[in-house]
Amino acid sequence: MKVSTVRYEENLETYQIYGGESLSIEIDNGDHVEIVDVEGDQPCTLLALDMNGSSIIESLSWKTKPIQKNDHLTEKNLSNSANAILKKKNITLKGLTSIDLFDKNSPADTSQSFGINKEGMCVISASGGPMVVDEQNSPTEILINITRAKPIKSSERLPEPLAEPLSEIRINNSTAKSYTVKAGEYIQIIDVEGRQCSDFQAFPVEDLKNGIVTSIDPTVTRSIMGSSYPAPGVFDKFYNQNSEPLVEVMHDTVCRHDTFGLACNSKYYDDKGYPGHISCTENFNKALHKYSIEPRLNWVAVNFFFNTNIEECHTVSSDVSWSRPGDYVLLRAMTDLVCVSSACPDDTSPVNGWNPTDIHVRVYDKSNKFSSAMAFRPDPQTIPTMTKNTGFHKNTEKLTRNFIEYNGYWLASDYNNLGQIKEYWQCREGVVMIDLSPLRKFEVYGPDAEALMQYAITRDVRKLSVGQIVYTAMCYDNGCMVDDGTLYRLCNDTFRWIGGCDEGGKHLRKIAKNKNLNAWVKSSTDQLHNVAVQGPKSRETLAKIIWTSKTQTTIEELKWFRLTVGRIGGEFGIPVMVSRTGYSGELGYEVFAHPKDCEAVWDAIADAGEEFNICPLGLDALDMLRIESGLIFAGYEFCDQTDPFEAGISFTVPLKTKDEDFSGKDELIKRKNSPQRALVGIELDVNEVAEHGDGVYVGKQQVGVVTSATRSPILKKNIALCRISVSESEIGNKVEVGKLDGHHKRLAAEVVSFPFYDPEKTRVRM
Repeated sequence: MKVSTVRYEENLETYQIYGGESLSIEIDNGDHVEIVDVEGDQPCTLLALDMNGSSIIESLSWKTKPIQKNDHLTEKNLSNSANAILKKKNITLKGLTSIDLFDKNSPADTSQSFGINKEGMCVISASGGPMVVDEQNSPTEILINITRAKPIKSSERLPEPLAEPLSEIRINNSTAKSYTVKAGEYIQIIDVEGRQCSDFQAFPVEDLKNGIVTSIDPTVTRSIMGSSYPAPGVFDKFYNQNSEPLVEVMHDTVCRHDTFGLACNSKYYDDKGYPGHISCTENFNKALHKYSIEPRLNWVAVNFFFNTNIEECHTVSSDVSWSRPGDYVLLRAMTDLVCVSSACPDDTSPVNGWNPTDIHVRVYDKSNKFSSAMAFRPDPQTIPTMTKNTGFHKNTEKLTRNFIEYNGYWLASDYNNLGQIKEYWQCREGVVMIDLSPLRKFEVYGPDAEALMQYAITRDVRKLSVGQIVYTAMCYDNGCMVDDGTLYRLCNDTFRWIGGCDEGGKHLRKIAKNKNLNAWVKSSTDQLHNVAVQGPKSRETLAKIIWTSKTQTTIEELKWFRLTVGRIGGEFGIPVMVSRTGYSGELGYEVFAHPKDCEAVWDAIADAGEEFNICPLGLDALDMLRIESGLIFAGYEFCDQTDPFEAGISFTVPLKTKDEDFSGKDELIKRKNSPQRALVGIELDVNEVAEHGDGVYVGKQQVGVVTSATRSPILKKNIALCRISVSESEIGNKVEVGKLDGHHKRLAAEVVSFPFYDPEKTRVRM
């Protein structure tokens, strides 16, 4: 699901096409179009049509030479998505011409550009189908940059409707409007030009009929939801004074709003020295007058897009809104409501970027179905996507409603009728299934693929056999970590990098470009989803269902950090790749499949493990397992300011045996010789659990910070991972974990070795 396929910057529009998809864009005389193959090796087809659906390819003014022109088009020449666009517009293929823009070996960031001489539209297709698990033909994104001769006014730039709207309501800057919605209908509140706040209130119609005025109460909402403001997911409702839910948050592309302050009012402006300045409160009073709602001096409201933050000293601060043009919140009415929305008039502070602009409201029928989602941006400038479902979601949603957003996907935190303790013990004693599909996958191939990986990661790639896997760090030139992950060697010149973030792929492409290496790095996250099968009974479970050819290793034969390719359901069944890897500290495997096959893969594994009481395992239980096993997690044990030594994975940096240069090597040598911090384990002498971010003290001095902590069921102890000053890292040292302000409450602890459980890793080697 996409927020919008377009990003605006003055007269420049940027569109994104995902691999295997197509897009139609209106064009006009004088426009200039640039089409970019972002990751390389991605075929792209272009059609240019006038308003009557006739080809205008010949009229394009090319700055670069296209690859190939295709006359006499048939449906077979175009992708399914491109054919669907043409059919929807009632355009026949007869007489049309297409252009192939890139060849199979186009480098990353290859571009083609041309001018437009006639009004019409372009249909652009990023060709490609489902990727096979042991191949590298992943369809990837195409970017289209259009410099407009006649730019659309910023006030007229709206995202495409999510469905056919029941109504469109424009709220001009510094005004407010009221409107009614019925139970089940959806309210989309859009920041048209970005950085504009919008106060919102809702009143149950039934209460108003009875002469009672109730509305959204932020204090009640915060108390019930346990958060500063609701967000898509489990904790997603706004409540009134009677604890009745009024609206449910379905989509949020900003996730930064305010429920602490009032709507701006006359006193606010009077006190600032602007007497008589129009306020949201006054605008609310005017807009609600027709519903006989009494005017107020102060209106409590949900202040959407208002950038409010609670500081450590407990003060409330505010700054320019985080919202960008087209950002929105989508609400579902849970009862018949009278609603009011404003376009805040505050031009006396940064909250509206010093320039109040319009808000646009769309109302959609209740027959539409919108799943919960929030915006995900891998980096600040990318066009956002909404939270996705993994290929296993149809299986997991039957078992729980407790989903959290992780890396742009919904994953289960725990499961109904189980819970993290039950799930934990089933992994230790039997077998479990864990959806880990959000892990980022990148296909690395080409004549220089080995050279690229040899430089990009800390481990020695040249020692890696085909079919072997290695866990490693990836570092910037300053020695700090980009990511940790596993590298799969599929063939001599083909690899698969599996890590936690998108930055890993970008880092690899940057190295390839800077070093002029003939290699491609193509993202395959959306083409490969994976379920981890972990626990002492995992081998017996998978051995029942994984068929392998005579040239491949069987599940029974598969060694630690090795992979095999097989099928589920016999020789002609579902293709899968299986690796003997995991994140639990137990014997385990990961099964990779295309998302279209994931539902069947999950069911097959569940059936095979039934005799061992197989169950799903959520992120909460997984966290307990990985902490006990001393396995690190991005954002906790490491970040882009942490080197592998500080992250506790010094074994991934073979400085003595890897004689070739690699990214960050010189700095890592310096850091190893002059260490400042180390990752250690600590055991708490009390029953209270430490938390991520708690300070670790010796006397008054803070010497470290807790990175991860849990109560260990199997060890019957409270344990934590801690980044600590080297001077205090000796095993047996006594320290204290600071709670509250770090001083008023201290928890006695002792530095211990880690992994806490099975330090010799005998269980994963079974």
